[in-house]
Amino acid sequence: MIRSEKTRKLIIEKTASIFNKKGYTGTYLSDLTNATGLTKGSIYGNFKDKNEVAVEAFKYNFKFQSEQIAEKINQENKSIDKLLVFLNHYRTAFRPIFNNGGCAILNTAVDSDDGNDLLKNEVIKTINSWHQRIVGILKDGIKQNEIKNIEIDTFSFRMIALVEGSIMLAKTLNKPEILLNNIDFLESEINQIKKD
Repeated sequence: MIRSEKTRKLIIEKTASIFNKKGYTGTYLSDLTNATGLTKGSIYGNFKDKNEVAVEAFKYNFKFQSEQIAEKINQENKSIDKLLVFLNHYRTAFRPIFNNGGCAILNTAVDSDDGNDLLKNEVIKTINSWHQRIVGILKDGIKQNEIKNIEIDTFSFRMIALVEGSIMLAKTLNKPEILLNNIDFLESEINQIKKD
């Protein structure tokens, strides 16, 4: 069967939130056929297997979030403002993230950690990309004399861990204030590294 980009796109768009909510192992072929209205043959005519659909769904979920954040960051000139815009995204967009099953990175990382190397490698690439984005902002801020000389890697990973962990706790316990309070904490940390 000839692969159709239009059909592949439809499958990815219709199944992305299912994979994010139910995980790789909890998503069945019947979930994919029900969501898309396509047959098993149509799905596997466009994807090698469920694993390939899951990887593309993860990329789609991450791209949806990261493009919104990148657009906001690119509108700012100062490094501190870029970091604050990043945090403010989560302050204002947490409800759609929760409704989509939570953070795709965290969900997929847990789901793939000990059994799905293909998905795990995608998550690692994504985390590394996120880390490098923050590192780049921090390095630029130090170079432009906007940010104090700090341990960049540590600060970047701390930001990621606090956002990810806070989303997990806030969604699981249905307490958005956990995320919002930790964003406030991170904002104060960012303001402390700002040069006067």
